[in-house]
Amino acid sequence: MPALYDTIGATYGRYRRPDPRIQRAIDSALGDARAVVNVGAGAGSYEPAGRQVIAVEPSRTMIAQRPHGAVPAVQAVAERLPFGERAFDAALAVLTTHHWPDARAGLAEMARVSRRQVIFTHGHASFDDFWLVRDYVPEIPQLIRDERFMPPIDDTLNVVEVIDIPVPWDCTDGFLCAYWRRPEMYLDPDAREAISGFAMLGDAITGPAIRRLAADIESGDWDQRYGHLRTLESLNLGYRLVVASGLRG
Repeated sequence: MPALYDTIGATYGRYRRPDPRIQRAIDSALGDARAVVNVGAGAGSYEPAGRQVIAVEPSRTMIAQRPHGAVPAVQAVAERLPFGERAFDAALAVLTTHHWPDARAGLAEMARVSRRQVIFTHGHASFDDFWLVRDYVPEIPQLIRDERFMPPIDDTLNVVEVIDIPVPWDCTDGFLCAYWRRPEMYLDPDAREAISGFAMLGDAITGPAIRRLAADIESGDWDQRYGHLRTLESLNLGYRLVVASGLRG
């Protein structure tokens, strides 16, 4: 997976900017944790201010996009965190566990090095009902259904709280479902490059889908089917914060 992000991560700094509403939810879930390790940290989104933070990221391309003054970043993988047991008050993982080659091992490592684990993730079913997936790119859910990559978190960790995170219509973090009210954004190739699902599927699959979406937007067909979404301020698309306290059992 580091090789993937060395290839596709070039636009993350522009399109995957932390959304302040999601940031507040993450900060709240971290509670009174002072020392935090951000696992799969990417370009540094959602690293909390006012705490002692260390980032872990395997991709040099992503590390290179971390802003000036960002917290130190260690090049390593989630499955082998180079820290001692309970070295941190909390371990944070933001939209990353589905990219880990062995997610169970990565979650276990988070529990080994911290007392609290906070994971921003999504439910599989959220993609099935999302218009982009249902009508245009139905291949995307298959990328994350393999439990080697995204096992149920509560199979590994002792989950103490699950917090639903509705996606605001003007979300500044351009993850897969962020543009649910702004379909035109999916026509931007740089925006798509910052969405791993598009990059992993490749243009042979996504190219025709995006051309159909462009045609539907231009003809007004998209608005006939989904124009009601343009009146909503936020939408629950299955994103959630999972808070845990160590290994299950």
